[in-house]
Amino acid sequence: MVRFTIEPLGAHDRSTFACGVDALDQYLRTRASQDVKKLVASCLVAVEEGTGTLAGYYTLAASSVRADDLPPEILKRLPRYPVLPTVLVGRLAVDRGFRGKGLGSVLLADAALRVLKGDVKAFALIVDAKDENAAAFCRHQGFRPFTSRPTTLFLPLGTIKKGVDAEVI
Repeated sequence: MVRFTIEPLGAHDRSTFACGVDALDQYLRTRASQDVKKLVASCLVAVEEGTGTLAGYYTLAASSVRADDLPPEILKRLPRYPVLPTVLVGRLAVDRGFRGKGLGSVLLADAALRVLKGDVKAFALIVDAKDENAAAFCRHQGFRPFTSRPTTLFLPLGTIKKGVDAEVI
């Protein structure tokens, strides 16, 4: 069984990471560290235990969503603010050599748990899916599309919190 540690991006070897999407590969190699240093985003990496191979990564950044972009059934359970805080999963990628092991799902779950455990709260995770395959993956994870933007999806963190609380009990 392959085991991973998820940790903040540091002096990891990123040179061989290849997810198959050049923009995601290049971001990790050339810009992720700068975004972290400039406090634009956090970047967390999944490292294979034993080898230290970088298997995947995701980024988190503060964001917000207009309340009127949310479906009425979600909005009725929220405070009446015009804008609600969210966290953007800006990028998520798994190296080709680690596909099919559920790592993408683990990375999304880790992102949600980090936000829930943090001192700064947010209503939901947001993703801007790059294509229909990415959108389908997110929908499979429980994300819902915005009506006006079908490739931008959200997952209320209250949904995750209920599941976590149920496991703790």
